[in-house]
Amino acid sequence: MHDLTGFQRDLLYVIAGKDKPHGLAIKEELENYYEKEIHHGRLYPNLDTLVDKGLVEKGQRDRRTNFYTLTRRGRREISARDEWESQYVE
Repeated sequence: MHDLTGFQRDLLYVIAGKDKPHGLAIKEELENYYEKEIHHGRLYPNLDTLVDKGLVEKGQRDRRTNFYTLTRRGRREISARDEWESQYVE
């Protein structure tokens, strides 16, 4: 996880907290958090990077809509990050 951007880490956490979210649901969640618009040109290439790294799996809900889930490795990476952060934050 050390080689991910903060935005990519945030994507992992949003995906982990939702049940097979589609891209627009992830986008809305991050827009609420960042309090600004997230453009498709930023969102989808970063989701594809997480898929390429084996942290996220992409499935197809219908012909136009994909959904995203964490892989086992993605969950391990989040757990490791949580452990690392807990050393510094009570």
